[in-house]
Amino acid sequence: MNNLLLKLYVKFQDLASREEAQDLVEYALVVALIAFGATAGMGKLASGINAAFSAVSTKLGAYIS
Repeated sequence: MNNLLLKLYVKFQDLASREEAQDLVEYALVVALIAFGATAGMGKLASGINAAFSAVSTKLGAYIS
């Protein structure tokens, strides 16, 4: 188990010392920012969809009664 952890640590240190790792971190930050924006936007979208379905439900209820 220690050998596996040591290999993982060495690979991580190697990755962190190369320039490609900086690109990887930048891409991860961009993906995180996009995910955060999408999550924040979903709340507003969900309330808009809920309001639309409520309006449709009210109209259908009026036609049925």
